[in-house]
Amino acid sequence: MHIIQEAAFIVVLAVAIILFSKKSRQIYRNIMLGRPEPLNDQPEKRWRNLLLLAFGQKKMFRNPLVAVLHFVVYAGFIIINAEVLEILLDGILGKHRLFAEPLGGFYNVLINSFEILAAGVLLACAIFLVRRNLVKVKRLNHSDLTGWPRSDANYILITEIVLMTLFLTMNAADTLLQQRGYSHYGEAVTGNFRVSALFQPMLAGLSSGTLEGIERTCWWLHILGILAFLNYLPYSKHLHIVLAFPNAWFARLKPMGEMHNMPEVQKEVLYMMQPELAPPADQAPAEMPRFGARDVMDLSWKNVLDAYSCTECGRCTAACPANITGKKLSPRKIMMDTRDRAEAIGENINANGEYKDDGKSLVHDYITEEELRACTTCNACVQECPVSISPLDIILQLRRHLVMEASSAPAEWNGMFSNIENNFAPWKFSPDDRDRWISEN
Repeated sequence: MHIIQEAAFIVVLAVAIILFSKKSRQIYRNIMLGRPEPLNDQPEKRWRNLLLLAFGQKKMFRNPLVAVLHFVVYAGFIIINAEVLEILLDGILGKHRLFAEPLGGFYNVLINSFEILAAGVLLACAIFLVRRNLVKVKRLNHSDLTGWPRSDANYILITEIVLMTLFLTMNAADTLLQQRGYSHYGEAVTGNFRVSALFQPMLAGLSSGTLEGIERTCWWLHILGILAFLNYLPYSKHLHIVLAFPNAWFARLKPMGEMHNMPEVQKEVLYMMQPELAPPADQAPAEMPRFGARDVMDLSWKNVLDAYSCTECGRCTAACPANITGKKLSPRKIMMDTRDRAEAIGENINANGEYKDDGKSLVHDYITEEELRACTTCNACVQECPVSISPLDIILQLRRHLVMEASSAPAEWNGMFSNIENNFAPWKFSPDDRDRWISEN
């Protein structure tokens, strides 16, 4: 019987790892659809970002209560799942509580710590469910979260509650069987664990055979739930659990207000101001550079990584002055749309072996001109993001494409552009008239 269970466990584990690896490779490929961008300078600052923003969740602590609750769930996910190593080895080797004997008394300290964290995770997830579904916090019930994104968050919270309940119930049944010296359970005497001991009165009246069935069922459901969660992550916003770390490392280190100026654009302006510096026509580049971004492939790989790292927390949208005043722009939606478009391109490649033009693009089919023009470039979204995402960078690149390649701009902007081209300033006055105004005043 044990051999059958070991074989079944190894098969399930192998399938889970293969499926997760396959989807992970596809996501990596989708991210690398973006243009190259070197982001490996100043490693000391990057390590600092990684430790403070990803591990320490520094920006979350602007709201201390929510930050503490989130940190408990995060720590619970990271630390409690360290026990998964023991479960995996138990399943592969057909053992039970493999680390109990070599770790001795420290094993009890570890499992008690895990159980206290598990109780914290249960409480925090319950509070988050109430905030989302009963209190209805505005940024968590925004129109851009309608449908799957809103359900996704609830599914994860419920899954966490179920996993922690299974973990505690498994421990309660296990320690009762140890106390009874039943079968192999008596060989790994760990003593009671503090939190799961609260579950024991509900189980104490059951037979040893029933308790073993409960313990084994909880063990299997717990590890199967973790493996299912692992394969759910790549399809969920909770992929940020993994990608928040590289995203913090590869964050752009320039000041938030500093915008990227294309040398090609700067040269065109220079040649307009000083035509004598323009190269001869026969020395012009054979292929004109792309101005801005029309689709995911025109963005940087870091922009696409940002999209996949988005937590959909809505802090960017809640801080956006355009959104606050009723405009259509939602920085969170910009990131979600970018990720959706990258996924669509990835599915196109999966189906055809290479990308076949589907007649769609990120701008227009996913993100509208109205959304892009509403942005004030204030950087509030960048400042608020807890995982170093920049919706503004994507907005600027899409808007640059509209203006410089698609010749699509509001009439007011076109008037300003025309004045700059003809008068070298945004105003409808020639340079001579401006000079005269200065002398007269």
